Amino acid sequence: MPAGTMFAKFKSTNVAASTATQAVADGNPITQYFEIGKPVACAGPELVWRIHDAYRKSDNKECSVFIFEKKIAEKLHKPRRKETITELLKSSVKTLERFRHPRILQIYHTVEESADTLAFASEPIFASLSNVLAFHESKTYEATNVAPAAGGAAASQAQAAANTLPQRPAHAKEYNFLDMELKYGFLQLTEALAYLHYSGHVIHRNVCPSSILITKRGIWKLAGMEYVERMNENDLNSSIPCPPWSNRVSKMAQPNLDFMAPETQSTSKCSLLSDMFSLGMVICAVFNNGRPLIQAGNSTSNYAKQMETLDDLVHKLMPRLPIALQEATSRMASRDATARPTAQLLQLIKYFIDTPINALKFLDVVNMKDTQQKSQFYKTTLIEAMPMIPRKLWWQNIWPMLKSEINNNEVLAAVLQPVMLFVQEATLTEYDTLMSATMKVIYNTPKSIQASVTILENLHLIIEKTKPEDVTTDIMPMLFYSFDGSTIQVQSAAVVAVANVFDSIDELSIRRMVLPKVKQVFEKNITDPKIVQNVLMCIERVMDRMERAQVMDEVLPLLANIRIPDPDIIMRTVRIYHKLFVDKTYGLTVETMATNVLPLLIPHTVNPSLNFEQYCYLLEVLQQMLEAIDRQQRNKLKLDNLSMASPERHRTLRHQFSTDNMNAPPFNIPNLRIDQRKTSSAEDMARKNSGGSGMLGGWWFGCSPSSPDSNFLRVGNVFPNRRLSDNTLMTPKIRIAPSCASSPGGTPGSGLPTRRHSSIGPQERRGSTINLSPPTGGSMPNTSSSVPFLLSSSMQSIRSRRQSTVLSSGPLGSGSGLLQQLGSGMVRQLTSVSGTVSPVPLLRVNGTRNSHSNVRKCPSLNITFSQ
Repeated sequence: MPAGTMFAKFKSTNVAASTATQAVADGNPITQYFEIGKPVACAGPELVWRIHDAYRKSDNKECSVFIFEKKIAEKLHKPRRKETITELLKSSVKTLERFRHPRILQIYHTVEESADTLAFASEPIFASLSNVLAFHESKTYEATNVAPAAGGAAASQAQAAANTLPQRPAHAKEYNFLDMELKYGFLQLTEALAYLHYSGHVIHRNVCPSSILITKRGIWKLAGMEYVERMNENDLNSSIPCPPWSNRVSKMAQPNLDFMAPETQSTSKCSLLSDMFSLGMVICAVFNNGRPLIQAGNSTSNYAKQMETLDDLVHKLMPRLPIALQEATSRMASRDATARPTAQLLQLIKYFIDTPINALKFLDVVNMKDTQQKSQFYKTTLIEAMPMIPRKLWWQNIWPMLKSEINNNEVLAAVLQPVMLFVQEATLTEYDTLMSATMKVIYNTPKSIQASVTILENLHLIIEKTKPEDVTTDIMPMLFYSFDGSTIQVQSAAVVAVANVFDSIDELSIRRMVLPKVKQVFEKNITDPKIVQNVLMCIERVMDRMERAQVMDEVLPLLANIRIPDPDIIMRTVRIYHKLFVDKTYGLTVETMATNVLPLLIPHTVNPSLNFEQYCYLLEVLQQMLEAIDRQQRNKLKLDNLSMASPERHRTLRHQFSTDNMNAPPFNIPNLRIDQRKTSSAEDMARKNSGGSGMLGGWWFGCSPSSPDSNFLRVGNVFPNRRLSDNTLMTPKIRIAPSCASSPGGTPGSGLPTRRHSSIGPQERRGSTINLSPPTGGSMPNTSSSVPFLLSSSMQSIRSRRQSTVLSSGPLGSGSGLLQQLGSGMVRQLTSVSGTVSPVPLLRVNGTRNSHSNVRKCPSLNITFSQ
């Protein structure tokens, strides 16, 4: 539970006594200045001061009012001592007014007296340390146990006091201190004593739980100045006379015996170190579950007996204390005054050296600092220390101080830094109960430029914790008003705020308020990269909630006016264009892309500021847009072509599907047969006489036998009417057997048209049986040069088996064998076929002769490929 909430829930266990006290307080003059509420705590000697919640009527400032009922003194003491107690309490308040220090209780209104009461006002108090430690809860039991040793009269007096003393609030015992609270509390008490000793030159003489008050901010304040003694200013270390505790004097008029230094009781002297002993006993009581190590029960004899065993009690208690505090505490609780450290030295021990503690110390005295020191503390020191400070102390110590600085416009910008951290970490309940009212004040308060920027930059955090109705009535007007500011910083922050909280803005406000104002900010600062980037970020996020017409009419012209070549701005612009392109609801047409978008984006492809990833993204978006344009234009042109009656529209298709543009896949030829052409009669005659014609044959044909053209010359002389083309060797014909049914791609009966070579006469035209069915496997370059290579390698085996003179000499000419001419013929024949021939591992050649024709035929070659 937040400390502020808990502090506001004190309840008294004695309702009748509360009502009576309130009735008595109505007669006190202090009621003219303060509105007094319920009692929440008690403090002072024998807890005679009742502490009430209150607030000042003039400014509604929260405070506490202390009320002492004089009838308590009449019941506990003789009537003649009534005035003595009253004067003692009045003097203690005036002493508090004289000592003004952050660790001394601050008095708001001096003591007022009526016939029945004393009353004064102070800063808001949570409780006394005695209430929190629940020490007085067991006080009656302790007094009863020590009553026989103290004597019958003392026992009766103690019992009567126990029955009439005000009871502490019931819930105070449930309050548990954090380790940091205790550390900071002990340090504050040490600082208070150091101020009294070395600046006030007095000894407190009654440092005990009932004299220590805890404010609602969790600050430990020293009060109870009823028994102070002034020291010799020239010799602060010297002792001064002081009365010891006595049973003959009212205990209300004496310090608490359980925390009194032993030298005071034994030698009737006290010094600065006497207060240090009392502080050591307070520390021991805190770690001893609220019970003091000495429980004398207002008996000096019990005090003396227990003082002899004090060292053993302290030694047994040490394991409960933090290690860094053990040595200092054992020395403060020593019976030897010279062994105790002074308040100045105690502040320097390692236990108190802590960053969060230093931040809390500065926060307590921040009102004494100048504006620059405050701003530096709030922006830097406090922000760094808050993660190390427990959440309980956030609301108890820090938040009240931040609230008090809200109206200080000079430091408001700095104060808002930790305030935003509170907003971020607060729960919905904490924000609603503790922060909401203060934040409304901030919204409506005139702020500096930096304060406005801080609010706007963190507006999304505030809206997350704010009720929807408060967002509409308080936050949105402030946001829209920020666009009209005269400074660039506020306008830019407002644009960023819209981008962060666009989900909380209704669509009507986006169309009528946000977009026009954002566009206005853009037009005023079109050359500012930071504002342009913020505007683009805002548009990118709110675009989904805008109408298509508004996007086309407002957003696209805005994007077209961006001329800053910053990479981040370019990428954000590209993302917006891509979003318009991908999301079909915006209806970005290809005409708009071609005329308005691409001309703006294409120049950025050569922007040297773009890195590789940015360039790739830009190019990808451009390609997508170009492909969309291409698809639409192609479809449009195709439809236009189909509507044309002219055959010219088919020309493109004929060219597209011609064999010159076909890429046939590689295929296997399952069966191949090559037949040599028929030879002429002149060639047969020359071949017969080639073996032994000698000079006669050469003379007859008119050329040398070694001439490669001798056969053709002879034929030309003998047959003058024969065509020259009939004298040349005819290219072989390739026959490929039809592929089997299992042959992949086989198409029986299909083939290419017959192509006539220049060496084939009209009578020699024959249909081609070439099967160019595509295979499923194999790969061979699509070139006709691969076939002669296969034939050349195959014919080598034929030449080795048949020592025929047909391949070595004769009409084919010397040095130009059948293999070479077959190869050249194959090249000429296959150049018209687009396809590939797969390599073959096996080649079989069979030769035949036709002797009945007058034309000599070359042997028929059957070439079979097998896988």
